[in-house]
Amino acid sequence: MELILLSGGSGKRLWPLSNDSRSKQFLKVLPNNSNEELQSMVQRVWEQLEQTNLSASTVIATSKSQVDMIQNQLGNQVPLIIEPERRDTFPAIALAATYLYSVKGTNLEEVMAVLPVDPYVETSFFEKIKELELALNESNAELALIGAVPTYPSSKYGYIVPNSDTSQQYFQVKNFKEKPSEIEAELLLKDNALWNCGVFAFKLDYIISLLQQKDLPVDYFRLLEQYKELEKISFDYAVVEKTKNIIALPYNGTWKDLGTWNTLTEEMGSQIIGKGIVCEESKNTHLVNELDIPITVIGVKDAIISASPDGILVSDKLSSPKIKEILNGFEQRPMYEERRWGWYKVLDHTKFDEGNEVLTKRIGVNAGSNLSYQKHFARSEVWTIIKGEGHFALDDKIRHVKPGDVLIIPVESNHGIKAITDMEFIEVQTGSQLIEEDIVRIFMTWEEVEEHCKLSVGK
Repeated sequence: MELILLSGGSGKRLWPLSNDSRSKQFLKVLPNNSNEELQSMVQRVWEQLEQTNLSASTVIATSKSQVDMIQNQLGNQVPLIIEPERRDTFPAIALAATYLYSVKGTNLEEVMAVLPVDPYVETSFFEKIKELELALNESNAELALIGAVPTYPSSKYGYIVPNSDTSQQYFQVKNFKEKPSEIEAELLLKDNALWNCGVFAFKLDYIISLLQQKDLPVDYFRLLEQYKELEKISFDYAVVEKTKNIIALPYNGTWKDLGTWNTLTEEMGSQIIGKGIVCEESKNTHLVNELDIPITVIGVKDAIISASPDGILVSDKLSSPKIKEILNGFEQRPMYEERRWGWYKVLDHTKFDEGNEVLTKRIGVNAGSNLSYQKHFARSEVWTIIKGEGHFALDDKIRHVKPGDVLIIPVESNHGIKAITDMEFIEVQTGSQLIEEDIVRIFMTWEEVEEHCKLSVGK
């Protein structure tokens, strides 16, 4: 069986920690059984896949904007299928299917299972996923799903309505009900309906044949070329609702979608993350603070206080899901990002009347990692090393740098840096258009940089 993890979305219900580059699955707020450090949803899920021997057959399908974040948290060896742009779940699953078929050479009779990258579940959930293959082969169904046995009549989740006895290993699906009212949910529970976990399994041939019927390429590289022309449509609407023969496997264990502050704080590793104090009378109040200034909470109950470089949220927990509506139309550049080499925070961004801009960042580079050898056309930069040691390359010359060194990088100068120990530096950009897209990456690895600089010296 081949597994595809779908990693997408911006998770704006968890603002200000989540933004367009850091979705909810990357927030490190969950307890870690193996050490004292907090972990993210994607780290937790990948650990569970390793524990159930599924990681070797798993590929993550994601957008270009999330690649650095995934590699930062899971390492550079995790296999990725990278969408050129976000186009909903059907195009993403179609691209993954063509990758398995035309690049990996997977047999058309092989079962392909697709699941979100961020469910909060027990490890037994992934043992249940293994049962999808046998259930599909036994039943000759076109699709197999997993449904969690509800613990209460929730209006937040979709429901799978059974057509037969749900006490068996699997059952025929009658229909679906998306986010009903609580009264409707109570009636659904009486009909033994299950929460829809967003897991789909099918034989690879099912999707490849569907693409052929739609006159879409089944070659991965050809589909990549046409990707921007694909309809933005979910897999539910494009496939599931039009499929007649569907089965579902009941899962009788913990399953949660930690998509709001209200649900996320129920599973957080601590009442306080970051600098701050929550006084004893502030019952059921959580503080998440990524800023370097302390926050003190007194006499505020049932609330979430969250502070990051992107903003500050103070909300009653039950009202916190409204943040997505409130932020509708609100746009700003991400003020914090994790990259494959480390992280950065935006400290200040000023635009002057004459058209000049100044952007100040604090940048952290992990030991052994490097920024690409690059250049910019619309800005100059000044780096001040404040922590750690490394090697700095400027216009094909490499030198050792340490705390206190000030590095001046003119417009269009080739430059890069590799950390020997964990490094931090303050970067001040000055120019007419300070955007992330103003970059030409010449070399990605430091070995390439060193080889290039040696050849340049020899000329």
